[in-house]
Amino acid sequence: MDVVYISNLLAEGLAAFDSADSPQALEAARLRFLGPRGLAKAALGAVKEVPREQRGEFGKAANGLNKALEEAFERAKARLGDARPLPADAIDITKPGTRRELGHAHVITQTIDEIVGIFNRLGFALAEGPEVEDEFHNFDALNIPAGHPARELDNNFYLQLTQPDAAPQPVPMLLRSQTSTIQIRAMEAAKAEGSDARVRVIAPGRVYRPDTVDATHHFMFHQIEGLAIEQGLTFGDLKSVLELFVKEYFGADTRMRFRPHYFPFTEVSAEVDIDCAMFKHLRKPWLEVLGCGMVDPNVLRAVGYDPAKVTGFAFGMGVERMAMLRHGIGDIRWFTSNDLRFLRQF
Repeated sequence: MDVVYISNLLAEGLAAFDSADSPQALEAARLRFLGPRGLAKAALGAVKEVPREQRGEFGKAANGLNKALEEAFERAKARLGDARPLPADAIDITKPGTRRELGHAHVITQTIDEIVGIFNRLGFALAEGPEVEDEFHNFDALNIPAGHPARELDNNFYLQLTQPDAAPQPVPMLLRSQTSTIQIRAMEAAKAEGSDARVRVIAPGRVYRPDTVDATHHFMFHQIEGLAIEQGLTFGDLKSVLELFVKEYFGADTRMRFRPHYFPFTEVSAEVDIDCAMFKHLRKPWLEVLGCGMVDPNVLRAVGYDPAKVTGFAFGMGVERMAMLRHGIGDIRWFTSNDLRFLRQF
């Protein structure tokens, strides 16, 4: 091994680094010439084997070889990028990305938003409440006394909960069976702010009843209820509000009528039927869409209002029913089917 060998090795190494056309090829050249067992390392280790009179010249050439090859490697690395081989699962950022399909609100959400928006424009504020309720808000305050059939275990989803202090007696709690519970909480909040405070809220939400699932029934569905409390409200005010809503939602040509009915939390109570061009194909002159009435004095007293000073009206409707009527949907189970062929129509 002499200076001529070093010169030839330098030329070979420079050519290898200059001709490397990929990070993998560059890494292979680095290992061959500059690796721990590379040719440049071997040349430096061979200095002691060269005759004494040639060691100075050979050692200088070997050091120059190592420096020149390292500089050539850095130049090639800058030209190609990182010389480390890419992992097999590396992301190729030059490839086009996967297009994400845009979604939209569920038809039930669209229906809720539209109905709430109409009542917002009529001065009703959005109100919400818990889905797990106590018996007071779900029954007692709504004039549904103990022993009423609506409170039976077969008609509700009761939960086994204990008090925070781990008392042995269970607290009667249930999944709310109606969004009227939100009306009670809205009146409680208003009453806490001031005596006989004005209330005007619209309250959407999920409710739960142990019904057998079929084309028109489900154990989980949605309701929207409205409540207005202030001095001097009459059934005429209720009628005006609902007439504005019905014509806005179903069309200006819609006719409506009120039929006497019974609800424990309103007196007088009524159901609203409508007739419009949208339903002519059903060959039914009138279709029920919602229930309503003047707030029962017992409900007002339950939350601390004086029925002699204030009155109120309330109304409620099933969201699924409103959507089915609007869009001609014949089976409530479609709403929870997650079938995109159905959902993409709305």
